[in-house]
Amino acid sequence: MTKKPVTHAERVEVFYTITHWEVLKELRSKATAMMEILDSSHLSPIVHGSIARGDVSEKSDIDVFVPDTPSSFAIEASLERAGFNFNRRIVVQATPSYAIKGNIEIDEGRTVSFPLVKLRPVEENFYKFSGALSLSMLKENLRVPGVDKRLMLIEPIPNGHVESSVVSREEAVASFLGVSLETVLDRVHALLRRDEVGRTGVFIKREVSPDETFEMVLKKLVDHNPAVRRRIKLSEK
Repeated sequence: MTKKPVTHAERVEVFYTITHWEVLKELRSKATAMMEILDSSHLSPIVHGSIARGDVSEKSDIDVFVPDTPSSFAIEASLERAGFNFNRRIVVQATPSYAIKGNIEIDEGRTVSFPLVKLRPVEENFYKFSGALSLSMLKENLRVPGVDKRLMLIEPIPNGHVESSVVSREEAVASFLGVSLETVLDRVHALLRRDEVGRTGVFIKREVSPDETFEMVLKKLVDHNPAVRRRIKLSEK
């Protein structure tokens, strides 16, 4: 079930059980293995979301992101050399104004994604907004603050975390996380809108066939979709 945004909530302390810590350790071990492979190819991956914050569940996904616009071949080759098989390869774009990304789905719970166009500052800030760790930070067993899909700010404490609503505190949260106010407002608007009208889907979700590269699919989309061409031009400014 999709987590619904919380618009009003008191500041609450959440204490982790032994099982919670074990799940976090297992998920982080799997994330580390993926990131070490990418790091060895100088791709500087990050892991973001609940694994970075610590507020995981047994259903948490491992989302590894390569921030710079790399060659998809470099990412795929490094993973394949390490013995990873791919479940699906997908080109996605959430809305016409959002960045176009490549997703390499290793299995249902593990994905490596990367931008196919230059990210706008608000998009770069998204990962810090949700909580992000580099490989070295992950190995140091750090946890960082970030915002979950309920629009709750998660602040790690030694035995769990403190959570509080972001809504109506956007400016303070932006300052605390070190991201732009525009980033916080963008995410609040998107998640509240999704809750209001239901899941809005994605603008583009195109599977990459075995005989295609991500870059080939992007070129086809550019050739046939004016909205994609406009987003490409925006990233070139």
